[in-house]
Amino acid sequence: MAAKTKQQTLAWLRTISGELATATLKRLDDTLPWYGDMPPGRRSAVGLVAQAGITSFISWFDDPKSTPWIAADVFGAAPRELLRSVSLTQTLQLIRITVEVVEQRIKDGDESLREAILLYSREIAFAAADVYARAAEARGLWDARLEALVVDSILSGEYDNELPSRIAALGWNGHGEVCVLVGTAPRMLDVDQLRRTARHLDADVLIGVQGSRLVLVIGRAEPQGTADDAPQALPFIEIAKQLEPGFGPGHLVLGHEVPTLVDAAKSAKAALAGFAVARSWRNAPRPTLADDLLPERAFAGDPLARSTLINRIYKPLQAHSTELLATLWCYLDNGRSLEATARELFVHPNTVRYRLKRISEVIGWDATGAREALILQSALIIGSIAEPDAARKR
Repeated sequence: MAAKTKQQTLAWLRTISGELATATLKRLDDTLPWYGDMPPGRRSAVGLVAQAGITSFISWFDDPKSTPWIAADVFGAAPRELLRSVSLTQTLQLIRITVEVVEQRIKDGDESLREAILLYSREIAFAAADVYARAAEARGLWDARLEALVVDSILSGEYDNELPSRIAALGWNGHGEVCVLVGTAPRMLDVDQLRRTARHLDADVLIGVQGSRLVLVIGRAEPQGTADDAPQALPFIEIAKQLEPGFGPGHLVLGHEVPTLVDAAKSAKAALAGFAVARSWRNAPRPTLADDLLPERAFAGDPLARSTLINRIYKPLQAHSTELLATLWCYLDNGRSLEATARELFVHPNTVRYRLKRISEVIGWDATGAREALILQSALIIGSIAEPDAARKR
């Protein structure tokens, strides 16, 4: 008797399946604004999903032991682009309405049919979540590969016309200046924590792992709030300090600022060159500016460091005043002694102090500090080597 009743129920369900699909589409149109706003092609695809769900339920009710029906039968009816246009929330609304229509139509049926509807609706909801989770995982893997490709392009400086579109596809929110931060990759890299920290600092990051190195391309994002009450943008060195816990032990080097993301290769080259020689500075802070490692980088043969020392220190002093250049040579050669410098130049020590102050104003480095004195002396040596025929006055 029970088997006959089930066969009768199946026959009845197959008879009303078209009616259920029509009623479901009408309910969707009446209750879900997003469904009515869809283009005809996508509305048709959603209708196919609803109809496939009803047909799949009937097949499952006939043989509950068959499990592959869930995702393959229902969501296989929709084109792949539907996953990108219909959110998980909207899919669950679709499932709920379909189940409600079926429940109302079979409310006078036997208890086993109502229980089957409840079980089916639970399984189909989990199947929907699984489909979207797999799609999100695939998108995450694709994003990670794309991000690695972008970071590799930045580090190598080999750009093509597709780089801006790749950056846009990653959802880059940075604007204006960019810096590159290089350090050691931790054993367990927490990418999400780095991104959360960056967002908290009104910044955006591109993350790449190069062997044992962790590379962050940092750009400032639009700050929250209006233009009047928006906080002043943090210096990149302060952003780097906040991101520092996400790196492994060892040195951490921040490249110089560049105007845009497509210029980030210059900052990356400086940061990588600084990271390679940072161990030679015994008391190097963490993070360290790549420009604070100019002497070590130049000694290691970094052409960018050599040109920076010449163009930012030697040539400006030479163009501004040969007197200042001679005073700096003498001051550094005499172990930063004011009295010895004054005696050699036949001037008062206060004159030496004044000239050193002027030097600091012209080039931005203070010769009275031990570390900056090393940078300045390196610039003088490299600059004089680059101009072997120039007369050097002391």
